Amino acid sequence: MKTIPSTSAKGVTSRSYVDPGAMQTSGAIANMDTFWTAAGSEAPRRFRPHGNLSNIRRLAARTKAVSRLRLATALQNASQNSGVITSAPASWTAPVFWRFSSALPGRPVFQKFLFTSIAIILALMFSSCAVGPKYKRPALNVPSNFRGQDDTGTNSVADLPWWQVFHDEQLQSLIREALTNNYDLKIAVARMEQSRAAVAEARSQLFPQIGYAGAFGGGKNVSGGQPAPTGTEGTVFAADLNAAWQIDLFGRIRRQTEAARAQYFATREARRDIMVSLISQVAQDYFQLLALDRELQIARDSTNSFGDSLKIFRERLEHGIASKLETSSAEALLDNANASVPELEQQVALQENALNVLLGCNPGPVLRNTNSLDAETPPDVPAGLPSDLIERRPDIREAEQTLRAANAQVGVAVADFFPQLDLTGLFGQASTELAGLTAGQSLAWSAAASLTGPLFHGGQIRAQYQEARAARDQAAFQFQSTVLNALQEISNQLIARQKLAKSRDEQRKAVAAFQEAFKIAMERYQLGTSSYYEVLQQQQQLFPAEDTLVQTQLNQLLAVVQLYRALGGGWQADPVGSDH
Repeated sequence: MKTIPSTSAKGVTSRSYVDPGAMQTSGAIANMDTFWTAAGSEAPRRFRPHGNLSNIRRLAARTKAVSRLRLATALQNASQNSGVITSAPASWTAPVFWRFSSALPGRPVFQKFLFTSIAIILALMFSSCAVGPKYKRPALNVPSNFRGQDDTGTNSVADLPWWQVFHDEQLQSLIREALTNNYDLKIAVARMEQSRAAVAEARSQLFPQIGYAGAFGGGKNVSGGQPAPTGTEGTVFAADLNAAWQIDLFGRIRRQTEAARAQYFATREARRDIMVSLISQVAQDYFQLLALDRELQIARDSTNSFGDSLKIFRERLEHGIASKLETSSAEALLDNANASVPELEQQVALQENALNVLLGCNPGPVLRNTNSLDAETPPDVPAGLPSDLIERRPDIREAEQTLRAANAQVGVAVADFFPQLDLTGLFGQASTELAGLTAGQSLAWSAAASLTGPLFHGGQIRAQYQEARAARDQAAFQFQSTVLNALQEISNQLIARQKLAKSRDEQRKAVAAFQEAFKIAMERYQLGTSSYYEVLQQQQQLFPAEDTLVQTQLNQLLAVVQLYRALGGGWQADPVGSDH
């Protein structure tokens, strides 16, 4: 504090003021109001104080005093006009003013500075480009029609929900239960939610990261956390809000977000693929269970038939009409038929257990339609257009999203060649006394911007770029391979469906012929016009033919199920959401 004379209309008086240079040295910037109040009412109008910092803000706003020289000149002019300030110390400069005024939230200069900074940052962000290649779907050699396709219409069975394809009410109930309780599907849902969170995590880097901190400490003869003969002792109380923001100038964060989003979509398609596979697997296991029931019934019928033949042979043997050879042969066939029954019963139990696992239930019996496999009629299944397959089949859509993610990672690798702009800031209080945290002298703040970029990394960044490109090429080949395999699967099932339909008709005729032949052979044997060999021969041919018919019927139904899956049907009622 200094006292100097000043001249006014009433004579010479003395006034006190604070030396700005001393204020800067001591850090007592908050007492600058006293300095400006010393100018009194006789200062020029544009410098006239009102007991606060309004004049220094007017000075900065009107004169744009940014450099040290211009601010020092303005202060010297003010001192000459008022007759109070004899000199303007060069140590109190414009950077000090900006540092002081920017620490006052709500002030016009601070608001102008803040809005200008935000405008510049937003302009940089929106005008910046995301480096790297844009996604383009690889060329696909898709035929106009599927091989083995009867019709060339645009409608496809895959457009139908599964409950309109499988009409068995018990099968529909099992599919609904599987879609609710299957653990593989639940795992896929959890994996999808994990990928969704990864997208939010990647996207969060586009926004400022704001945190808080508080500290208390004390010490003596310590410098930088190490013992040092400083001869000082003291305590520190500090509390602040801090912020950090990486400006995405070249789209590195946006490419990372794009890759994470594509991975999320890939997991969603993977879930749909599991859903389609689950529906088809439940239907296959159900039809196989019906087929096993039918084969078991055939085995029991054959056992009864061989038992009836043995009974007839024994009666003839007792009357001396037949020989021991006839009864021995009949006994061998009966025992062989009896041996197949437990094996089929085992297969039925194993199939029920496998179906229960798909349902998310403990092993146990499965309720099913009491009707035989003959009641199941294969539905009409138009295949549709091959070009629609890419948009319908989940595994193809998953492969394409994986390709999108790999393509975005190439952009991330390209962005690593360019510099990164980071902004950091801090605003808080720091004092040697706890009560000083609320005083104006304890104000602490900082702001900084850094631009960092690579110069020499021994080829690491270029190698990462080449690795990303190779991964993108691998994903592109995988996408094309998935499409090609899908075309093969569809063609195989279309051909199988056609050929199995003809085979089923012929096998039905064969079974009917064997049944008629066995009936005639038994009548002839009872009349004594044929030997027992004819009867046994017809029995040995009839029951395997019936088993073959059952297997043909099963294969025909499985071909329809597998075709429905190969076309990508079954997920249209997926409650996850609309298509992206």
